[in-house]
Amino acid sequence: MSASRTQGVQQPPRFDADSAIPEPIEKVLEGSAYVVDGDTIKIQRTQVRLFGVDAPEINHPYGKKAKWALVSLCKGQKVRAVVTAEDTHGRTVAKCYLEDGRDLSAEMVKLGMAIDWPKFSDGKYKSLEVPDVRKKLWLADARQKGRIKVWEQFEAKQAQRNQNK
Repeated sequence: MSASRTQGVQQPPRFDADSAIPEPIEKVLEGSAYVVDGDTIKIQRTQVRLFGVDAPEINHPYGKKAKWALVSLCKGQKVRAVVTAEDTHGRTVAKCYLEDGRDLSAEMVKLGMAIDWPKFSDGKYKSLEVPDVRKKLWLADARQKGRIKVWEQFEAKQAQRNQNK
């Protein structure tokens, strides 16, 4: 009876170095960060988009405040960026960490200077959002919801204001 039981058990295939597929190597950038805007930094000449969040553009309401909040977080720190993907614009996307282990995306959301982007984060940072932040960062919220017309109207008004100066 024991012979019939062992016949049904299949042994795992032996390791064959010639046909083995190596595990992908995690790409990590480390160094001081030059802050581009509220959700983008440069490390070692590579532009890095913070994973899973959206901050206002520089010329949008709170855009400069978001940039300076990120500058304050990164100043004097070595940032570690664990690359997760490349976005549709060819930018490197990474989970970025300060020396003490804090997640830069989470810190920007907690400060009310960025919002969770569930399409990319699976809602990882949603619980960290400050009350009414989506009203404050309404253009970023509009972009996430696909309301590009709102975005275009704002840009057109900005251009008109700049012409009248």
